[in-house]
Amino acid sequence: MLETPVEPFTADLAPEEFLSAAMRWHFSPETGSPYWLKRAAELDFDPLTAVRSWADLDRFPDVSEEWRDISVDDLVPAGTGRDTWDFQVFDSGGTTGRPKRIVESRSRRNGVLWVSEILAEHGVPGEGEGHWLHLGPTGPHIVGRSVGLLAQLRRTFCHFIDFDPRWVKGSVKAGRSEEAGRYVRHILAQAADILATQPVSVLFATPPVLEAIAADEKLLDLVRRKVRGIIWAGTSVSPETLRVLEEEVFPRAAVVGLYGNTMMGIAPQRPKSPADEGRCVFVPFHPFSRVKVVDPDATTTEVGYGERGQARISLVSRDLLLPWTLERDSVLRVAPSAGCPQDGLADIRPLTTDGDRGPIEGVY
Repeated sequence: MLETPVEPFTADLAPEEFLSAAMRWHFSPETGSPYWLKRAAELDFDPLTAVRSWADLDRFPDVSEEWRDISVDDLVPAGTGRDTWDFQVFDSGGTTGRPKRIVESRSRRNGVLWVSEILAEHGVPGEGEGHWLHLGPTGPHIVGRSVGLLAQLRRTFCHFIDFDPRWVKGSVKAGRSEEAGRYVRHILAQAADILATQPVSVLFATPPVLEAIAADEKLLDLVRRKVRGIIWAGTSVSPETLRVLEEEVFPRAAVVGLYGNTMMGIAPQRPKSPADEGRCVFVPFHPFSRVKVVDPDATTTEVGYGERGQARISLVSRDLLLPWTLERDSVLRVAPSAGCPQDGLADIRPLTTDGDRGPIEGVY
């Protein structure tokens, strides 16, 4: 008989109670992970008494670089041993260098339940309305599992066509763009076979792959005839390109974006409102995943609404603690919608600095 999972802190707690419960979980010897229990001894403050708000997390150093090298065993909280052990390990995409690694038991899966509700608000097909087709990374990347779980929630199949984003990024970085082009055509040939033979109604793909579909007349016709929900993620897309995809290329499908990464989780596009002025606005999974939009030159100072800054992310869950860390993303800060406690995020782009063209995106 499976034991009841330990849920040390839940979304209904007040903000200060949530952070206090999280600190007790991650820094108590009975429940914390080997990584954080060891790291606590090196801090100049006691997380159990000094952290009461999200701003207090500024006292932690940015530890994300260490997650390229540490053994993932050290990230597992001891408290999770009270219930069935079901952890998995996932890698980042390697956009900023060697991959970082996380462990995950069920916290991200809880986020997927919420994302599924948001997708339903957008009109993405539900139970009994066709299969899903995922054109993107699977293992060791978490996005493939998340898309598969979204299909399972609708009691339907998810077809997977895997690709390796690191290979494509390496090809682009080395100036072998033609190799990346052949890779995309290889993906699309597999997609055409599934679309022609299976009742696919929802497609997950990156913006570059969607643009490649739009340039293939036969494949585009297949997608237009069968697909009623398109979920995009993985790379940036200009507002004008997104408008063309939504209104001209795939006018009969609900086109929904997802922002996120291995370290922070998924931030789905919120349903559009007149206040968004046509923007695609993303919202993180409250209160476990948070994003601040900060001044790149003063990285603890938030920019104003309607201003652009650098994404600074934090993840506080049962499975992981990742205090504030900077991402290589340039983001527009948007005011929260009614009833939402989190800011919106729009017009995501790779962050560039003087003399730097930014990270290589490739096709994911």
